[in-house]
Amino acid sequence: MKKLTKEDINQEVYDLYDDYAHNKIDRKQFLKKLSLYAVGGVTVSSLLSFIMPNYIDSILVQPGDPRLKSEFINYDSPKGGGNIKALFSKPLEAKGELGGIVVVHENRGLNPYIEDVGRRAALEGFMTLAPDALSPLGGYPGNDDEGRTMQRKRDRNEMLEDFVAAYEYLMNHEDCNGKVGVVGFCFGGWISNMMAVKIPSLAAAVPFYGGQPSDEEAALIKAPLMLQFAGLDERVNAGWPAYEKVLKENKIEYKAHFYPDVNHGFHNNTTPRYDDAAANLAWKRSLDFFKEKLKS
Repeated sequence: MKKLTKEDINQEVYDLYDDYAHNKIDRKQFLKKLSLYAVGGVTVSSLLSFIMPNYIDSILVQPGDPRLKSEFINYDSPKGGGNIKALFSKPLEAKGELGGIVVVHENRGLNPYIEDVGRRAALEGFMTLAPDALSPLGGYPGNDDEGRTMQRKRDRNEMLEDFVAAYEYLMNHEDCNGKVGVVGFCFGGWISNMMAVKIPSLAAAVPFYGGQPSDEEAALIKAPLMLQFAGLDERVNAGWPAYEKVLKENKIEYKAHFYPDVNHGFHNNTTPRYDDAAANLAWKRSLDFFKEKLKS
């Protein structure tokens, strides 16, 4: 059987997966609709195997990388879920104080991709904290389907408080230079936007394809923003004009980048929605932004 490539997959399949990943359809509906694209020797099983995350072969910075001190810690989130587990990472040879980055997962808990992003950012000279908002429910269960089901059981504003508490954890860390930012993806993009709303002292926010705050909330933002958007992501992009209008009216510092012909989730290198060129450029821009805003 021919091995599938991105070019073999109809864009409608990516859109279908996006609906499934964002709880617009359940697994039974997803598989039924996916079967419509199983033609010409392509099976539902092969389509499903291709489009679902592959964590085994996609990790860029392995757990236990000798260049890092990376370990799971627990911190207190009194306004959120209570005791929250998170991956804390920093360069092993770091000298002096560091800027901090909260790394916020998608709508499925702290999976291996987000842990990897936390380690990637730490290698660039930051201390990073990647919390698991599923901690009150037992933590990320080991697969994204269950993770999404679990995350729907939590109130998103309560989860927001968990990431605000993560900011406080880094700010109070003995090795922090007093500057903490946030980067988040999908649900984490919304969290990143909302942390900018709720934390006047936030040093930088980088939402990747994240939902926007209300006009009233957006007007409260003090943090500089770098917003990363996927060109094909009509769902999220629809809210950008109104958001940008408020940012301009209130003279809030921002940069927005749109990457043409890529899907929501293009930074996530564990699924075929990943786009190497766009992901690398967006990540370089994000790191340059953090180095400008978070380093003393």
